[in-house]
Amino acid sequence: MTTIKINERTKSGKAFMAMFEAFFKGVDGIEVVETDSKKTEKEESFYSPEFIEKIKKAEANIKKGKTTRLNPEDIWGSIL
Repeated sequence: MTTIKINERTKSGKAFMAMFEAFFKGVDGIEVVETDSKKTEKEESFYSPEFIEKIKKAEANIKKGKTTRLNPEDIWGSIL
């Protein structure tokens, strides 16, 4: 069994699907199986869970206004 992922929203994906349907519609042994393109975060992400948690925490802090602005002239002074 071979799996081919096709993004049907792209120009090449649409062209491939049109060509595929024209040549292989109704042929024994070939079947188009549509899957749900929405994956869970764990399936889709190649980042570690710890990193994802840090990013989510940072986003929450930004929304709450708890951020630190860095002065590019004196980065260490901005941090300390």
